[in-house]
Formats: sequence, C-alpha cells, structure tokens
Amino acid sequence: MKKWFKILLGGFVLLLVAFFGLRTWTKSFSPEALEKIEKAGFTAEITYCRPSKKGRVIFGGLVPYGKVWRTGANEATVIQLGQDTNIAGSVLPKGNYSLWTIPQQDEWTIIFNKETGQWGTNYNPEEDILKVKVTPRYTADTVEMFTISFHSKGNDVEMVLAWDNVQVAVPMKKAN
Repeated sequence: MKKWFKILLGGFVLLLVAFFGLRTWTKSFSPEALEKIEKAGFTAEITYCRPSKKGRVIFGGLVPYGKVWRTGANEATVIQLGQDTNIAGSVLPKGNYSLWTIPQQDEWTIIFNKETGQWGTNYNPEEDILKVKVTPRYTADTVEMFTISFHSKGNDVEMVLAWDNVQVAVPMKKAN
C-alpha cells in the first residue's frame, strides 16, 4: 500500500513540476502583463500575455480575419471591471470576463465572455455576455509586442489594443 501511495505522490509531483515548467517556458516567449486604470470611480484591470511580431504578418496571417482570437497569447486574457461599465454603448455588469476578438480589416468584434481561467484556445461562445463592434485604426508605426493599455479621454476611458500597425480603441465609461 505504501509503495502505491509513493508512486502516485511521485507522479503528482512530476505533473506539477511539468505544469509549472511549461508555463514558465511559454511565458518566456510571450510575457505576462498587467494594465490597470483608476479614474473618478472607474476601475479596470486587464491581465494578458504579450506575443511578439518577429517579422510575421499578424492580422490576416498569424491572426486570421473572421476567426475568434484569444487577444494575446497563452491563457485567455482577463479583464476585471470594478463597476457596471458602458462599453461602446452597451452595459456590462461589474465582474471578471475573458476578452476575445474577431479581427476584420474594417471592423473588429470585441467579446466579453463569462468564463475565465481557461487556456486561450478554449473559447466557449455560449458564455458570451457582450459583443461590441469597433473600427480599427492603421498606423505608420509598428508595435512589436502586443499591448493593451487604458487611455483617459475626458471623463471616459479607451482600452486600446495595439499590435503591428493596428490599433483598436474600445470606448468605456462608468454606467449610469
């Protein structure tokens, strides 16, 4: 009996070490980042991983047009909203959501999904709580590493997704 317990315990420890080793290895290529904003009663925090361009064609290539993208690398990107939030004209309740996108050349769909904690390829559309459409902006400057940032615009906030020569601004503000 002791022998089987030791074997099971050894197997569990080996799996645990392999899991954390793999996680560390993947994060070395696409490091984890945290962005947050606190402004006049509005709070938001986003945790995501930052893949690099590395000379690749990003949108329409590595990230195909018309398909759901994990909006980063590794685990699904997670946004935490500290209040009910008006996002591009629709209200999203306070809480934690995974963030997904469907890039297109002339319009992006931004998806907030109730499921969090999953690997970034495990998207379940049945858990979508809000989808909004926004227009991408194309720039002359190239962003090497995928970046999500928050920018103040008067009393409102924009969550900006930037990579390669594309920027997507998602308008947000505290819901009334």
